[in-house]
Amino acid sequence: MEAAGGGGAAGGIALHDFSGQLGEQRVHFHAMRLRDSLFLWVGAAPALASLAVAMCSPRDSIPVAASLLGDPSDTASSCLAQRLASKTKKQIFVSYNLQNTDSNFTLLIENRIKEEMTAFPDKF
Repeated sequence: MEAAGGGGAAGGIALHDFSGQLGEQRVHFHAMRLRDSLFLWVGAAPALASLAVAMCSPRDSIPVAASLLGDPSDTASSCLAQRLASKTKKQIFVSYNLQNTDSNFTLLIENRIKEEMTAFPDKF
């Protein structure tokens, strides 16, 4: 697994790129921390096939999520956004662009993101 720094906190925006070998697949991540939210792109090749947003609600313990782009029946982006919103208490945009949506694989994805969040908290 490798991390590549990208950009600073210019204008309140921080960019962070990292990747990891998860199982048989090389997965790339691009995080863009905005003032009160986070945009996270996950994929193996340049594409933006899906986009979801999730945020915490004072009325519910589970963050509210919505699919903004892509097939609404593909819940990988929404589920990951919900879990990250719950962890960070921020508004989270997620674009999950991988064919593999197996629950074990998405858990590897989530763990890799959490690893990076722990190592570089200022980027998230």
